[in-house]
Amino acid sequence: MTRRLDYNQIAPAGAKALGGVYGYIMQSGLSAVLVELVYLRVSQINNCAYCLDMHTRDLLKKGQQVEKLALVQAWAEAGNLFDARERAALAWAETVTRVAETGVPDEAYDAARAVFEERELVDLTIAISLMNSFNRMAISFRNTPQAAIEE
Repeated sequence: MTRRLDYNQIAPAGAKALGGVYGYIMQSGLSAVLVELVYLRVSQINNCAYCLDMHTRDLLKKGQQVEKLALVQAWAEAGNLFDARERAALAWAETVTRVAETGVPDEAYDAARAVFEERELVDLTIAISLMNSFNRMAISFRNTPQAAIEE
């Protein structure tokens, strides 16, 4: 796969704006591991190899076990491997990412609100939206995963 273009070079102000949203999320008070797990799950749904590689590496650097990362896509069947906040965040990430299919039903909102305060849920939704944007940029312009470069 060959990169189509480098959007960071072509539209640096746009890339910087997305980076500003990323910075906001990282200082939002949400756990960095929780956010990275959500980023990984969104990237799985969107099939973004570049982002899958990056967020897996980031989670490993944050001390997450490979066994847990291997089960992110099957989190609902992974027992107590994921805590209540992680399960709620992953469920919310799935329904928001698949908004065209799900319409984000009331039951999903109610389940998320049972675990997250209003501000946390807004920040989590911003994080999900941001990762969907990053996935679309990386897929559209064929960003090469680091793992592919290292071969």
